[in-house]
Amino acid sequence: MDISQLRTLIYVAELGSLSKAADRLRIAQPALSRQIRLLEQDLGTRLFDRHGRGMIATEKGHDVLRHAQRIMAEMEEIRVLAQDENAPLRGHVSIGMPPTASDILSEPLVSTFQETHPDATLRIVNAYSGYLVDWLHRGDIDAAILYNPKNARSFHIQPLLEEALFLIGPANFDKVRGRQITFSELEKERLLLPSIGNGLRSLLEKYAQEAGITLNVKFEADSYSTLKSIVQNNHGVTVLPLAPIREELNAGKLCAVPIVDPVPVRRLIISYPTHRPVSRLARFSGQVIASTVKKLVEEGLCSGRILTEI
Repeated sequence: MDISQLRTLIYVAELGSLSKAADRLRIAQPALSRQIRLLEQDLGTRLFDRHGRGMIATEKGHDVLRHAQRIMAEMEEIRVLAQDENAPLRGHVSIGMPPTASDILSEPLVSTFQETHPDATLRIVNAYSGYLVDWLHRGDIDAAILYNPKNARSFHIQPLLEEALFLIGPANFDKVRGRQITFSELEKERLLLPSIGNGLRSLLEKYAQEAGITLNVKFEADSYSTLKSIVQNNHGVTVLPLAPIREELNAGKLCAVPIVDPVPVRRLIISYPTHRPVSRLARFSGQVIASTVKKLVEEGLCSGRILTEI
């Protein structure tokens, strides 16, 4: 048994496929298959069930996997301790972000990476939270920014922001509708919202259920740019945080009306895996993102409060 076999075990178990693990490790698939076979022979037990859709760890395989992950985590800690903390980092890191978060956080993150760790490779993956959770579990990304995650307990969590949501209308809508609106009054509005299953839509439906109302949704679009364009052309109103519409607000193309009683909020966090080591590059990314969010709140570009715990 050696370290390369344990690393192979972890990747095959997480990705569920020899071919995907071979691509990730940049090793020929026959060589990878041989490593698994030799490890099984050495341990005297079958670690995976093979089938047409991939490979699934057996009960014994899961037991061995947990020990292998701890060993690899310890090795990463040794490597980190031996490195000069001030030296530029190398390597690759993949950070997942929902589209709204990516719009405001990607550029500061890229800029800081270029300045601080020019030899490192940063990959930003844009998707909705459900996909990001799945990819984080599988090891496709190293960290993820998530909104209101339902299964956050399976990750190491760094809380960021509790963000207020506003009723967004066309220019001068606030003068017609008033300076604020209660959540129950949303029932009277012609709403343009993301589709069922989207995190923001699910959150608003939860608030509506608690308020005893039914949201009057007349149009669905998962693209925030589409929602903003339709609202600008007087086809209805939507509900969004301030950050993704700040340019339109400054240009007078949209207006934001506070929602009260209750104020709908969503929580933004950074999630790291608990079942494998978190790289210094991933932790550095989290630090940059946290400081960027804090700065945006201080400058009034995000409406919310900085979180210290969930």
